[in-house]
Amino acid sequence: MDLVDEIDRLKKEKNAVLLVHNYQRAEVQDVQDFLGDSLGLARKASETDADLIVFAGVDFMAEIAKILNPNKKVLITSKEACCPMAAMLSKEELLKAKEQHPSAKVILYVNSSAECKALADCCCTSANADKIVNAMDSDTILFGPDKNLVHYVQERSDKKIIPVPENGHCYVHNIIELPALEVAIERHPKATIIVHPECPADVQDRADYIASTSGMVKLVKELPGKEFIIGTEVGLIHRLQKENPEKKIFPAFENAICRQMKKTTLEDVYLTLKEERNEVQVPKDISEKAVKAINRMLELS
Repeated sequence: MDLVDEIDRLKKEKNAVLLVHNYQRAEVQDVQDFLGDSLGLARKASETDADLIVFAGVDFMAEIAKILNPNKKVLITSKEACCPMAAMLSKEELLKAKEQHPSAKVILYVNSSAECKALADCCCTSANADKIVNAMDSDTILFGPDKNLVHYVQERSDKKIIPVPENGHCYVHNIIELPALEVAIERHPKATIIVHPECPADVQDRADYIASTSGMVKLVKELPGKEFIIGTEVGLIHRLQKENPEKKIFPAFENAICRQMKKTTLEDVYLTLKEERNEVQVPKDISEKAVKAINRMLELS
């Protein structure tokens, strides 16, 4: 049995759409209907006319798809694929921060749970975080759960931005440290350096460009350079190299691997489609509140 052929057949048979994040395994990326970052996939989830949505990503991404499509069946290819950073912010901690700063607006990175999004004024992604923060009618912003993205936004805003929690981070990007980047630069001195805003502050400061994964795709395509060092999860390298065969793409740190994203295999995609397993559910009361923050983000984007 050819899994790729079977996946294509099942998608047509069930009018299913397969949304795949940039950090997935190469073979999973290659069977996608839409490949992208969190913002791009959220947009696709809001626009799709498919009857069945299959998400190859992590938990919060599939939750967004369900929140935007409450009457459709949404499946996730691996129920164990849970984002550790999203788990760093609890509903209780966010409520406590809101009590301490009652006049602050709450902006949550989409890498957060649905119950936390239900308490937010607006969501954001790394592609639009600074724009979203600056659009808020408050001088104080509670922002979670990524401290490194807070640094990125604070450099681009005059507002007071308070991280919640104080030390929230993506473990994958946080291990892309400056010494590792310097090794990559020494090996490829002519390369243009592009890093993700989830990377540590000193790595951001060393880069030529800071961009979301969709921003990286655009920059590598449009910039005149022939060599690029990319500071993000290594899964993106496959897409960049595939779309730019004439260029050389190098990881800032080759061990920057998201174990949760890599849980999904091609067989998981097939079985999820075939058995319609791992259905995503979001309680109605939470969904109805969270959708307001997500839609606000899409409007401002």
